[in-house]
Amino acid sequence: MTESPVWLPPDRAWPVELCSNDRAPDLSAAEESALGLYARSRELFTKVQTKRFHARLERLVRPLQDVMNLMAPCTARRTETVNSVLREVYRRHQVYWGWKTQDWIEVLKGSTGRRPLYMGVAYLLGGFVDFPAVDDRVFAQHKFATKIFGCEAVEMAVGRVQSKLREWGYADVMVTASVPRTVCEAILANRSPRLEEFSREVLEELRKKHLAISVNRCLVAVSEVLTDLGIFKEPLAADKVRGVAVHPHILQSVPAEWARICDCWRATSTRGRRTRIGGYYWLLCVGRWLGREHPEAISPAAWTRELAAEYVAVVCCLRIGDWAERLNQVGSSKIGKPIAAGTIHYRIDILGAFFSDLQEWGKIPRRFDPRRCLRTPRSVLMQLGPRPRVVADDIWAKLLWAGLNLTEDDLPRCRFTRRDDGRTSFYPLTMVRALVVVLLFSGLRRDEIRRLRVGCVRWQPSTAEAEQNQGKSAICLLDIPVNKTSPPFTKPVDRVVGEAIAAWEQERPVQPKRLDAKTGESVSFLFLYRGRRIGPEYLNVRLIPTLCRKAGVPPQDVRGNITSHRARSTIASQLFNSKEPMSLFELQEWLGHRTPTATQHYVKITPTRLAKSFSDAGYFERNLRMVEVLIDRQVVMAGAAAREPWKYYDLGHGYCSYEFFDQCPHRMACAKCAFYRPKGSAEAQLLEAKTNLLKMQQMIPLKDEELAAVEEGIAAMERLLTQLADVPTPAGPTPRQLRSSSLVEIRTAPRSNG
Repeated sequence: MTESPVWLPPDRAWPVELCSNDRAPDLSAAEESALGLYARSRELFTKVQTKRFHARLERLVRPLQDVMNLMAPCTARRTETVNSVLREVYRRHQVYWGWKTQDWIEVLKGSTGRRPLYMGVAYLLGGFVDFPAVDDRVFAQHKFATKIFGCEAVEMAVGRVQSKLREWGYADVMVTASVPRTVCEAILANRSPRLEEFSREVLEELRKKHLAISVNRCLVAVSEVLTDLGIFKEPLAADKVRGVAVHPHILQSVPAEWARICDCWRATSTRGRRTRIGGYYWLLCVGRWLGREHPEAISPAAWTRELAAEYVAVVCCLRIGDWAERLNQVGSSKIGKPIAAGTIHYRIDILGAFFSDLQEWGKIPRRFDPRRCLRTPRSVLMQLGPRPRVVADDIWAKLLWAGLNLTEDDLPRCRFTRRDDGRTSFYPLTMVRALVVVLLFSGLRRDEIRRLRVGCVRWQPSTAEAEQNQGKSAICLLDIPVNKTSPPFTKPVDRVVGEAIAAWEQERPVQPKRLDAKTGESVSFLFLYRGRRIGPEYLNVRLIPTLCRKAGVPPQDVRGNITSHRARSTIASQLFNSKEPMSLFELQEWLGHRTPTATQHYVKITPTRLAKSFSDAGYFERNLRMVEVLIDRQVVMAGAAAREPWKYYDLGHGYCSYEFFDQCPHRMACAKCAFYRPKGSAEAQLLEAKTNLLKMQQMIPLKDEELAAVEEGIAAMERLLTQLADVPTPAGPTPRQLRSSSLVEIRTAPRSNG
């Protein structure tokens, strides 16, 4: 009794008996002689001769006959296949038990006409599973798998996968044509028709061997089904992740010690994935600089305060393309230009985080404080103030119209999947409409949109009351998941958002739960289709350009490409500049920011609102006051204006005849000099009785003290009187002198008529 082959698990039944056979790889002398006689014979053996020949080689022929019994070919092809395998055994001087994968590939490539039978021998007796290496579309995996494991077992496995994919909304063309081939190939590679015995490593190996995009996508879909059934912990990644080993050029000119520490930081740091990967590539650039300028400090432990200061100074003067591994990765038009202030801040900050982590982990000694020595200069920080990239109102209005009027013909075309239902897009129209409305009305980040969950819309008051009031009083509330700046929260949104999401939830196919990497929960994502969420770049690369084409606007403006984050800034700015605007703190809660400082980076006051606020402030009117002026036209027309007063300023309690009243320092607190005419006097009454007076108004600019006297009241007026006590009036004397002079009353005797 021989043990099971190493490629076959001991607890797995096999269609042919292997353990009872003598699987010695070397030929005996009798076997060598018999095979040589058959190989040198130029005539075909008769049936009797063939039977005798096979009897002498029972150890070699019996396993082959077992395979032929399972494959059930015709008698002629059966005998021909057995004899052909025996010829190869003699030619290689080794029994097929000892053939390697390359030997089987050579044999199979030379047997086009009898490929399925040779495949059966290679698979059942040699454990050969590298079908893509010899597959030239002559080999049918589905038919071959049913021959090996039986039609019932294979169809059951294929049917389970197909039913789940149809339930998730996959195209029937893919489910019918591609899934059986892929599942059967996985069955053969896993050597079992039971889905519960499938191995994720087997699917990974198949994915590496297949270069066709359609096969790779089908393998991912199969892995998603197995994950939903609880067989796998997680499905295959939708896209092949290329690591450092695939691009070894990034390590060129980087000292080995520095590269090792950088790789350790990337694997150990708790920062976000994008931060770690972006920081890792920049740290390698720092290593190239060290290799050229400071080879003595290629280890982080050798860094000093002076080297950190030099690094900050060098980064502030850095230009695009410096320290890069290959200049052809950078646009030729940008090479040599200074880097932006934000890039300078990021590159200084990431190195500070690198050294802080290494010191905290005890990897290097604390020779300097990274938070102080690797700090962005103030001159650079001053360039990083809030600068919201708001989309212009006219362009945004067109995008809103395009989003609310989206049709099937406007959607992005599906490039790889043929639709049997006449649809040309990958995602259903209802789902895309819901995506667009959420993008244009909710002000969410891209990641928050992708992580919205089923049932995220709530109505307040209840739905019954909303229907009773025809929905006019219902407020749509949107539940936002955990994000990078706040825990879960709820925000009010326009009704159109709730209606679009509700329409998609009614049409949405049943989808499996997926792991939320940020929270570690298995949740039902809202925008999940065919078991996968929308891609990270779908909104910016596919959907927004589609809206721009529909609206007839370019996908970029003077501030750059129109993106989902610019949509967030635009919505926030419009809410801040509306007729009844939201306050900064209300916007902070609505956007989900931790501090109002972050909200300021999204809010921009429009010139229209700024102009209105400036006009309402009344800066010009605040410094002017209107004074009524009486013009005595009779004096002017008589030419006596040089000798007699002709212009009178109405002070309320009297008139001032001083021609240069706007320059008088006592205009706000009249000292009642010789130019003053009280309204109760006979002269003032005669002036008011004249019919040839021209009433006009004149603007008088006010000083700060005079404004205070007008706006602050009695106390400010008293201060003004104190300041003007010794200032001469237009008539000459000061107010103090006018108050101290004694008043003399002169009575005149009535003039007699005689």
